[in-house]
Amino acid sequence: MTEIATGLALGLGAGIAPGPLLTLVLTSTLERGFGAGLRVALAPLITDAPIVALSVGAVSSVGEGVLRGLALAGGLIVAGLGVHTVAGSARSAFSPREAAAGRRDLWRGIAVNLASPHPWIFWLSAGAPLLVAAWRRAPWLGAGFLVAFYGLLVGSKIVVAWGVALGRERLTPPWRRRLLVVGGLALVAGGVALVWQAAAGRL
Repeated sequence: MTEIATGLALGLGAGIAPGPLLTLVLTSTLERGFGAGLRVALAPLITDAPIVALSVGAVSSVGEGVLRGLALAGGLIVAGLGVHTVAGSARSAFSPREAAAGRRDLWRGIAVNLASPHPWIFWLSAGAPLLVAAWRRAPWLGAGFLVAFYGLLVGSKIVVAWGVALGRERLTPPWRRRLLVVGGLALVAGGVALVWQAAAGRL
């Protein structure tokens, strides 16, 4: 069950941490309503499939020692991203007008997510080692990690889109900063859990 809890923490942290896709969710919602933001938020469910497959293929062919080393490094990276989010990005408000407008929201989300290095970095450094280790323990644990991670990754962006759609005045800068702090702390918790699992040989 630790794998599922880690997936929840990592998914929440990645879902509301600042980045190109979240910015696009915000702008699309502001421009065309909740439906537009929802379509952009669903983009990772399409783009991440080949990323996960390639990452798992690379990681599954290595030994246990290398797997633990990758997981340890990945946990430190994830925790570092969380610290950066809390210490730096959480002090500034979103800037939703930075993303360019477009006609096809889902394809815009796909393009932005594919161009971003974040999914590749996460799956090659942390996600794939954790998924492979969980799957080796029991397939349902691996599936549970995936469902938990993407459930909160996509779900949190949908919630953000819904909040923005209710009215920009209801999502004030202080609340934006609070959301970022929550996301950053979730990333730190997920990274620490991954480091602990690697160090304790629980992968």
